Amino acid sequence: MIVAKTGIQSMDHTKALIDGRVTVPGVTFAFEDVPVVIKVFRRMVRGLEFDIAEMAMTTYLCARAHGKPFTAIPVFPVRAFHHGAILVHKNSGITEPRQLEGKKVGVNRGYTVTTGVWARAALAHDYGVDLSKITFLLSGDEHVAEFRPPANVISVGDEKSLEQMLLDGEIAAAINIQPEHPDIVPLIPNAEQLCFDKMRESGFYPINHTIVVKDALLAAHPDLAGKLFQAFAESKRIFLDNPVGEPGKWDKLHRRVLATGRDPYPYGIEPNRAMLEALTGYAVEQGILPRPVAVESLFAPV
Repeated sequence: MIVAKTGIQSMDHTKALIDGRVTVPGVTFAFEDVPVVIKVFRRMVRGLEFDIAEMAMTTYLCARAHGKPFTAIPVFPVRAFHHGAILVHKNSGITEPRQLEGKKVGVNRGYTVTTGVWARAALAHDYGVDLSKITFLLSGDEHVAEFRPPANVISVGDEKSLEQMLLDGEIAAAINIQPEHPDIVPLIPNAEQLCFDKMRESGFYPINHTIVVKDALLAAHPDLAGKLFQAFAESKRIFLDNPVGEPGKWDKLHRRVLATGRDPYPYGIEPNRAMLEALTGYAVEQGILPRPVAVESLFAPV
């Protein structure tokens, strides 16, 4: 019997796994309460504290590039839209993305945060922004301590919040902050609706998180990856068959996607190939990965 220390969020589609309605033969899950899932990412990357853990997708890409001994299964419990994560002061005069060139832009926490990667990709690919002409200021450090960012990325620490720097005009925009001041607004208007329209037209539905498993555990139990994949899929099916209950932070967006008739949580490589190839490509463009990677190489066979 495997006793697996597990760190995942309780969400619509994972609740049946966490509360025991879904089980895995030969596995006992020792779930740890994770009110702040970001801390799980860091603990896994730096200390291998879990056998099975939820992890931000770009953190995983960066960790894998630096030889961390865990591998993902193609389960993606969190997805999100990120055009609305680029914020400006409403009186700054910045009304379109290319105005950010030559200026400083704050990034919440680290450069490798997945929301930041998708948001920068939107600037570059949807609006023609030259990212090399922006200086990115980070409010924290990276989960993967070995990572070294590009030359135009600087850590400013947390002595002053990015929100205050934006209000004071020290930065032109900030990515992925949670502002309280009414003068801080999205640079891209109607961003969420824009992203929903893009999803309907092209299937654009960005991946934020995956599930990783220690390599030693996978090596000792070759069928474990497949069993875990099936368990997550069954937990998802139970919710989709009866989509009720109080939604959490991520569930609200996923339920809006469900209302469009789409699967809000597509699992597996093939249904997600376009998003995975896009994200790994953006990670190379932005200096997070040193070279392109094959999507299949990122996941344990299931």
